[in-house]
Amino acid sequence: MGNADKVKTIAVLTGGGDAPGLNAVIRAVVRTALGQGLKVWGIKNGFGGMVENQLVELTNDSVAGILPRGGTILGTTNRDNPFHYPVVRDGQVIYEDLSGQALANLRQAGIEALVVIGGDGSLKIASEFYQLGLPVVAVPKTIDNDIPGTERTFGFDTAVGVAAEALDRLHTTAESHHRVMVLEVMGRYAGWIALHAGMAGGADCILLPEIPFSIDSVIAKIKERQQHGRQFSLIVIAEGAYPQGGEVSVSRIVEGSHEKIRLGGAGEKLARAIEQLTGVESRCTVLGHVQRGGTPTAFDRILSTRYGVAAAECVLEGAFGNMVALQKDRIIRRPIDDIAGKANNITADNELLRAGRSIGICFGD
Repeated sequence: MGNADKVKTIAVLTGGGDAPGLNAVIRAVVRTALGQGLKVWGIKNGFGGMVENQLVELTNDSVAGILPRGGTILGTTNRDNPFHYPVVRDGQVIYEDLSGQALANLRQAGIEALVVIGGDGSLKIASEFYQLGLPVVAVPKTIDNDIPGTERTFGFDTAVGVAAEALDRLHTTAESHHRVMVLEVMGRYAGWIALHAGMAGGADCILLPEIPFSIDSVIAKIKERQQHGRQFSLIVIAEGAYPQGGEVSVSRIVEGSHEKIRLGGAGEKLARAIEQLTGVESRCTVLGHVQRGGTPTAFDRILSTRYGVAAAECVLEGAFGNMVALQKDRIIRRPIDDIAGKANNITADNELLRAGRSIGICFGD
């Protein structure tokens, strides 16, 4: 499949958790591909749709008006991995490798290349299909911004904006009631949302998965503010943050998902500990999926469009096995195999982290 002239029919799918901007990517892929004479199929409900042969032809009419819409018109899931797919046998759920069935469905439909829009789990599956010979191009998607090789994933800017606005709202009620307000945000094992939202929203403490925190350090910051006449505090905690010598907070275990461990509860635990140790009324707000939903920001719409166009151009040029990425405000290509299975975390020399320390933000260490 090295000759791009042979590619006449492609498919696109969205995998993993939803993120604002998914529809903008789909729109850009479809419009660019159709403009060059290609036929485009949409695979419904992520990689599960490959196994179940859930295909829908995408036209310009299909993508009309979807640029500002959140979610994905194709549907998505973070449970279905064709290489480890749930099948009911004799009343029991077992897992089988149905990647061959998925590839056969694509061949039957005449699909010659696949554009995968997804996060770390989806990129890993895309890499495995590429190794089996399927021409693949990937687009990095996650509100967590934890995919290496790119400076930004689409959806991140929208999620940060939602969290920062929540902090603005919590600020007024915290000040009125002289409370400690804890805001728990998403991000899994990366603290990018917490760091950016905390900086934008004027948080006094920002607790990140990359920096195990000391409750004593957090209490010291609260008391320091009290000594200066500030009888309230704002704390942002990433869902994957954990105390020194402790563990992450797990809300539940989900079998069959590439995100088997569902994080949750870190904010509530912290709020209870603060109230017990200080006597200051402390409340926790968990934003949860509010960060994923709704209209994408202008930045995410533009980035998504750039990614979608670049992905379609990879297909047209036969540049398979690549993920499109943002570096120094330019769209580049990175080999999927160099990205899959790796993570982008905040490092100790991060410029924004250093800036936060300079203005007196407590990071719990």
